[in-house]
Amino acid sequence: MRMVQDKVTRRTVRLHIVILGSVISIVLGALVLKSVQHLRRILRRPRLASRAISTEVGELDMLEARAVSIATENLRGAIESRRLLNGEEKLVVNAGWRNFREPWARDFGFASFGLLALGEFRVARETLEAFLTYQRSTGQFPIKVHSTGGFERYLHSLLKREQPVDVPLKPKYITGHRTISVDGNALLVIAGLNYVRLAEDHNFARTHWEALRRATLWLEGFALDKDGLLHQAAYADWADSIARQGRVLYTNVVYWKALREMAEAAAVYGTFEDRLYFDERCRHIEESINEHFWRPDLGYFVTHRALENLSSAGNLLAIAWDLARPEQSNTILDAMRAYGMVDPVPTRVVHRAYPAKLIALENRLAGISYYHSDAAWLWLGAWHVIALVHTGRIAQAREVIRRIAEVIVRDGEVHEVYAPNGRYISGLWYTSEAPLTWSAGMVVYACQILRRHLPGC
Repeated sequence: MRMVQDKVTRRTVRLHIVILGSVISIVLGALVLKSVQHLRRILRRPRLASRAISTEVGELDMLEARAVSIATENLRGAIESRRLLNGEEKLVVNAGWRNFREPWARDFGFASFGLLALGEFRVARETLEAFLTYQRSTGQFPIKVHSTGGFERYLHSLLKREQPVDVPLKPKYITGHRTISVDGNALLVIAGLNYVRLAEDHNFARTHWEALRRATLWLEGFALDKDGLLHQAAYADWADSIARQGRVLYTNVVYWKALREMAEAAAVYGTFEDRLYFDERCRHIEESINEHFWRPDLGYFVTHRALENLSSAGNLLAIAWDLARPEQSNTILDAMRAYGMVDPVPTRVVHRAYPAKLIALENRLAGISYYHSDAAWLWLGAWHVIALVHTGRIAQAREVIRRIAEVIVRDGEVHEVYAPNGRYISGLWYTSEAPLTWSAGMVVYACQILRRHLPGC
């Protein structure tokens, strides 16, 4: 009897194994079939065409003029009409073409300086309206509005295919590292009020004043101490492959600028109480930045109390936006010159690279651990030019813009990021976005600033 039961049990187990194996085979087969069908759909998409622009020496006499021409075409070439979830069509500027064919708050915040310099007021306004449409009641803006997921975007890029744009743009509020990014909120406030000032669009300011006010007040939720400085999570600002967290210089300089813009605009569009409030907050943050980040022994604002390296973004913005005092501005620029931060491409992200433990694992595995460390970005180079002009160092500004122009003309487009060897990143797993509207816009803007002081740019 026992033997019969054992045989039945064994047969039952074998039957269950066969059934389970069959189910697994069916599921795997279905997944393989779905994956193959998905890849076929991607491969049917139009191939990515090079957007590099070739210019002959005879077409434009000066190197800088050719570079500006390329940057302008790169910026305007990323403008397209996209549909929102409510059915509205908006003319927006995408962050890029190959990897980031979608509007990002941070990228647009900086690209808008170039758009406004070119008089592209409509696209600046409608991109702002796209983000305003998706602003949460708390005041938080999306970090981007998109229609394609991250992995999907990567596959299109890897297979050299154009991303689809027929699906409506929807908002995303958290980063790929599942954190909340705060600099985008501040940059949209800055971009919005800069647009109002240059386009003289007072109706836009009156219509959206409360939204801009909420966006600025939302940032205060990240001020955890009496000093009023914002605290951020790891991988949460523009250098989002670096786990710098807590009080970070760049984030707080951008926050200070948003407060100053709000204080000035409140005199026209807000209440007397608004003006007093934002003015007081601005002054308080300026004092706190100087107290917390300035190191007279080093001659620059440190990135973080625990990271005493010189980060270009926070320091250059502090100079260009008049947060830094004249003597501070000069010692910062002297330090950057001594450290060769425009070599080989203007401008490197930091002097003294971040420790490996702070660099995101995916960047290390992909062989681009230097992406936000030893690499160079032309948008930083553009702010470097502006900071040099602001301090009267015109000859140095000309030299930096010349080096930026050489890189742009060499490649025929404005790339996202340049490796320590001076060439744009191009590897098996990742190729630098091109064109990158963030940098293209900033190069256009920097040349406009320089042109006011020296004809010929």
